[in-house]
Amino acid sequence: MDELNVTYITLGGHVEVNKYRYVYFFIMFIVYTLIICSNSIIVYLIWVHQNLHEPMYIFIAALLLNSVVYSTNIYPKLLIDFLSEKQVISYSACLFQLYIFYSFASFEFLLLEQDLSMSYDRYVSICKPLQYHTIMKKTTVRIFLGLAWFVPACQVAVPVSLSANTKLCNFTLKGIFCNNSIYKLHCVSSRALTVYSVIVFFNVSILPVLFIIFTYTKIFIVTYQSHREVRMKAAQTCLPHLLVLISFSLLFTYDVIIVKLELELPKTIHFIMTLQVILYHPLFNPIIYGLKMKEIYNHIRRLFSVIFMFTSFL
Repeated sequence: MDELNVTYITLGGHVEVNKYRYVYFFIMFIVYTLIICSNSIIVYLIWVHQNLHEPMYIFIAALLLNSVVYSTNIYPKLLIDFLSEKQVISYSACLFQLYIFYSFASFEFLLLEQDLSMSYDRYVSICKPLQYHTIMKKTTVRIFLGLAWFVPACQVAVPVSLSANTKLCNFTLKGIFCNNSIYKLHCVSSRALTVYSVIVFFNVSILPVLFIIFTYTKIFIVTYQSHREVRMKAAQTCLPHLLVLISFSLLFTYDVIIVKLELELPKTIHFIMTLQVILYHPLFNPIIYGLKMKEIYNHIRRLFSVIFMFTSFL
């Protein structure tokens, strides 16, 4: 719909929002608060403690900071929609949300969860421990982080820019936030845009996966031939990454494939799956990469001990 030359999109993926609006709002507000607090605390601890200024922890901090931005792009608008009579968004704001969503999702994909940077860091740490500090220098870390953000940001910008002036024939999006379903609103499907999307998907998913398979294969070969302590170190540092890798891959594939294949899932199932895409990783990353990492866990325990002692004196 058009109002004062502004095109608005209706977010039609909500399920009985009028009936459960306050339940939805309360649950998602709690989740968003937990995401912001848990991720920010670990980022703060990594920032202030010198013994955590190592590549592995810097990559973790980047991932958790990414989760804060990624969630802030979705949750505030989602909370407003739960309390609103109409769930609408301007087309320009929708494109911006889509851009941030896929840029930072791809950043997370490249950085840690499908992660060139982290898998390479683990590969060097376990397979070439004596050369670790020579290879994983600050410059190397900056390059990994810069490329992990810059490459997807540029790639996602192209289809978003092309869509800005595209004529729309449908104004109802089958979702609760703006994702690649927006391309189904266009009057004419662009073959060039479809081909480009496949290329981007290959660059930000297939190539990193191939690289990760190579690095983790090397890690498992080396650790299998090593003593028990090396195998324990590999399991402690690699298994969390593999768990997140599998989970994120399935959800990311669902988000992409469901639109490309034009599958008509029941609205409730689509609503639940969409919530999983934006809920699991920002919420559980601090547990997987924070509490399970011994050095970070020790700092968290000390922080909460200080907080508890301080509050007990009040």
